[in-house]
Amino acid sequence: MRYHNITKDDMLNGDGLRVVLWMSGCTHGCYKCQNPVTWDPNGGLPFDAAAKEELFETLGKNYISGVTFSGGDPLYLGSRLELLELIKEIKEKFPTKTMWLYTGYLWEEIKNLELVSYLDVLVDGEFIYEQFDANLKWKGSANQRVIDVQKTLAQGEVVLHA
Repeated sequence: MRYHNITKDDMLNGDGLRVVLWMSGCTHGCYKCQNPVTWDPNGGLPFDAAAKEELFETLGKNYISGVTFSGGDPLYLGSRLELLELIKEIKEKFPTKTMWLYTGYLWEEIKNLELVSYLDVLVDGEFIYEQFDANLKWKGSANQRVIDVQKTLAQGEVVLHA
């Protein structure tokens, strides 16, 4: 698993003040993507022990609401197993912190992945430039959904995050 950056004080990618792990690897290739540099799965840096320590140190601060996984696409096939292990460890060490994940995949395509069950919010769908709207909250284009994962899993149908 590789990453490009760890943002330690983000307010644009989820509720509250968050830490964002910008992951490498994406096969969607969305036109006018904000982060095309993250598409290359071999780009960025290895997510090693030092990177994990940096992420966990920031997550441990009481004013940090949680972690957001973005990229690239955190659900890039080459990253999924390592990301699952990281998510499990975060849930164990920081049970009150929320986890958000941005992906170009649709909920219907990835809802059965084990790692999804640990998430609080999932923003799904490819970015479509023709549907871009700067006034949308937590998403870039109107086709994307901000999904409350736990309510969606409990009810068996997509429930949008309020």
